[in-house]
Amino acid sequence: DTETGQVRVLHLATAVDPGTAVNPMQSEGQVEGAVTQGMGFALTEELLLDGAGRIADAGIEPLPIMAQAVNIMLDAPRAELIWASPREILNVVQADQVGCHIITMTHDLLAKLGSLGKDLDQFSLETVQMFHRDAQSAGFTL
Repeated sequence: DTETGQVRVLHLATAVDPGTAVNPMQSEGQVEGAVTQGMGFALTEELLLDGAGRIADAGIEPLPIMAQAVNIMLDAPRAELIWASPREILNVVQADQVGCHIITMTHDLLAKLGSLGKDLDQFSLETVQMFHRDAQSAGFTL
């Protein structure tokens, strides 16, 4: 669509010569994954990635990119989209909103899940109290 920039892959042809596949189902999955990843790269060619292959923090809002990836994957029903290592708790909510299949999280983000929906005044008070305790334990007086 030239007005919105939305792209839909109507046909994709791929040639594969796996030789004698020991596990045909796994080979098929590898091809599906490679093709889907290739389509994703082709449709997001200006995307910056960090050394681990994650979207780098370059001021790019990840939600539209991940939503587009979910739409692209509709043509590969056995494929699953992973939102790997979200940087903040909001990314967990966003991943759920776009229908991301798998979300990997660090332990510190898992610990923060309980703060979703918390009263902001209470959250601010607890944050100040935490800073106060940390300052006192470091030997500072306030």
